Amino acid sequence: MFTIIIPLYNKAPYIAKAIQSVADQTYQEFELIVIDDGSKDDSFTIAQQTLATLTPPLGGWGAVQQQNQGVSTTRNNGVKLAKYDYIAFLDADDWWEPTFLEEMKALLEEFPEAGIYGSSYYKVRNGKFIIPNIGVKKGFTKDYIDYFKVYAKTMWMPLWTGAVVIPKKIYEEFNGFRLELKMGEDFHLWVRIADNYKVAFLNKQLSNYNQDVEVANRAVDEKLYHAHEHMLFADYSFIQNKTDFTSLFEVLAVYGLMPYYLAKKNKVEVKKMLKNIHWENHAFKYRLMYRILPRLVIKWWYRGLKISAKLKKSLTTNRK
Repeated sequence: MFTIIIPLYNKAPYIAKAIQSVADQTYQEFELIVIDDGSKDDSFTIAQQTLATLTPPLGGWGAVQQQNQGVSTTRNNGVKLAKYDYIAFLDADDWWEPTFLEEMKALLEEFPEAGIYGSSYYKVRNGKFIIPNIGVKKGFTKDYIDYFKVYAKTMWMPLWTGAVVIPKKIYEEFNGFRLELKMGEDFHLWVRIADNYKVAFLNKQLSNYNQDVEVANRAVDEKLYHAHEHMLFADYSFIQNKTDFTSLFEVLAVYGLMPYYLAKKNKVEVKKMLKNIHWENHAFKYRLMYRILPRLVIKWWYRGLKISAKLKKSLTTNRK
């Protein structure tokens, strides 16, 4: 029923746990495909050794290698190899709860009209398991949701790559992840699906989003991308007339553009986007930072926040 794809790149300390969490699923009608994207460490060897010690599921499993091509190409290549009708992704440093597949199967059966299915998840930071404040009503358990409204309400992702299932035919309809995007490729795909199909959501933490990985080995880091590589600068003309999307996207933009604004990177694109922001709909602090205060003042303020965060993390680590 499920094809599970784990893209792997330099995640030697984590891949065994990710694979084990798949092997421990209570529902076993799946295949697992681990695709190593040209790792420079022992990731692929560890993946092979781990798989060799485990009992294969109904669909079997395997590990393959390719030259480094990026996570989007890696996931898309995995889907091309998939023999089942439903696709699930798990990054090599994350892990599932044992009933993830079982409960997602039930969600699929209960809400057959959806084009994508998601569950809630734990955000793991500094060893703590944080329950995301997904923007659904109090007492919500499962149902179809308005992806744009739910996301914009609290700015917690209702769809996260390690906690979604996508029908293979839907994935192929939208040609999967955009290859040029290196940041936010998942958001760009979710938007396209949510604009055309219903979104089903289970408000139960069934996956673990590991944010304790070294910064150098995380997709989300302090790197500044070229405009064509970042989802904020992608083309959304197909959905610009949808008010709910515009509201969500503007919040993401005023937050996410700040590093680019301060570094004067992608200046033309940033200037154009900021010009179209409806500032009256956003917190005054953003108007203050983008339109009133000098860049130098904001840079020092952000530097102070980073130093404070590092000190807090260091104190937390020393107490353990």
